[in-house]
Amino acid sequence: MATAKKTCSLGRKIYWFAASFFGVIALLIILWGCTANDFHAGAIAWKTYRNSRYGFEFPYPSNWTSLAAPANDDGIAFISLQDNSVEIRGWASQQLPNSIVTDQESMKKIKPNFQTTQGVAGVMVVEVDQRVGSMTLTLTQSQVKYYWQGRSKSQEFPDYYRFFYYIAQQYRISKS
Repeated sequence: MATAKKTCSLGRKIYWFAASFFGVIALLIILWGCTANDFHAGAIAWKTYRNSRYGFEFPYPSNWTSLAAPANDDGIAFISLQDNSVEIRGWASQQLPNSIVTDQESMKKIKPNFQTTQGVAGVMVVEVDQRVGSMTLTLTQSQVKYYWQGRSKSQEFPDYYRFFYYIAQQYRISKS
């Protein structure tokens, strides 16, 4: 019995070491991406996606392909022609009246940590796991929640971090 307990304890130690090791690696990848200086927006030919239903827009590279838009016209996704695992997407949704109080309370807990060039404050979340890295921006105005997301394979995420960040900064909501 004592041997089984030691083996389990050793297994837990190995697991926690590996988990913390990969956590540190992921953090270093993210931090490296934050300091990467090789992205130049002027070197890309841009187009602008405009959503008439919810009144938002964001730039995307002109050589990217759009995926089929949903019938309800709540947003769109674009993929890179060079690597179809790299995508950007934007969408919006009406908040239900019963969820407004709940969402406002949860937004108080998560303070805005990002601001678009338009001056709209929102919450930016960056997540990197073993397979996928993503940057997701959430903005709330009136009774509409706006979302923008960039995704790539996790090992390529540092290469796309500045690119995604730039597009998120350019996200605009039309004044109603």
